Amino acid sequence: MIQYSLHCSKGHQYDAWFKNAAAFDEQQARGIVTCAVCGDADVGKALMAPAVARTDGERLSLSSSSPDAIKFREMLRAYRQKVTSEADYVGERFAEEARKIHFDEAEARGIYGQATRDEVSALLDDGIEFLPLPDVPEEHN
Repeated sequence: MIQYSLHCSKGHQYDAWFKNAAAFDEQQARGIVTCAVCGDADVGKALMAPAVARTDGERLSLSSSSPDAIKFREMLRAYRQKVTSEADYVGERFAEEARKIHFDEAEARGIYGQATRDEVSALLDDGIEFLPLPDVPEEHN
């Protein structure tokens, strides 16, 4: 898996995970890489600084009240809300439905649900592309 910092033509920035660099390029060429905030399809890779481990062990916590953490939580909430409002919830049938869609055995549509580690691994092995739906801590938790 590879993480890219992305930006859209409207100025939104966010991170996204892909199976590999080729998967990003292929998805972008097909027009399915869209902004997690506004849905804009004019998305590109942002300049990325290398990840460097800090010696003090400090990390950004989603429960932090820092401006970066607050902005990140808002972005994740917007992404999650967009997916859950526009996609079909398929529950524990996620892997089965994703496979049917991938192999044109079911109507192409957005879905979300749950999958076990083994199911996730099998989907990746089959070249089926998907993204995890982030859990976001609620305010004051």
